[in-house]
Amino acid sequence: MKLLIHDMIGAEWSFAADKVIVADGRYAPCKGCFHCWTKHPARCDYKDSLEEIARVLGEADTLIIVTRNCYGSYSPQVKILLDRAIGTSTPLSTYRGGKMHHGLRYGKKDVFLVSVYGPVTEKEKATWRLLVANNAVNEGYLRHRVDFFPSSDDVKEALT
Repeated sequence: MKLLIHDMIGAEWSFAADKVIVADGRYAPCKGCFHCWTKHPARCDYKDSLEEIARVLGEADTLIIVTRNCYGSYSPQVKILLDRAIGTSTPLSTYRGGKMHHGLRYGKKDVFLVSVYGPVTEKEKATWRLLVANNAVNEGYLRHRVDFFPSSDDVKEALT
């Protein structure tokens, strides 16, 4: 499954993905209860449209995230959504990529792509590259890439 997560609210565009999630900031942030790890694996306590986000992310062979640069990281809207998906992993630990990571609940996946738009400094680009590489290992993706675009319109043009 190809999953697209983006924070371009109100943007009209078509993209070939099996599922599209708009990170519009209307979701409650993770409350840190860890019930998605222990009490009812991969299911969030909040009964909203992100209740199954861990399963949806876990089943995505290709994950594409389009986000505004926010000091070398995801926009707050995208970060909230990713935090709610902690149930893609298990509380148990293992070594992957020479580092300790949580076990994968859904196994290995193919490709993790991040498109960053907006002003970005060279130091932020370096932070992005490290962040995406570590996120890819942590979530079990075999390949990853981060691309930078001056504006959201440039991202839309590149992805369509």
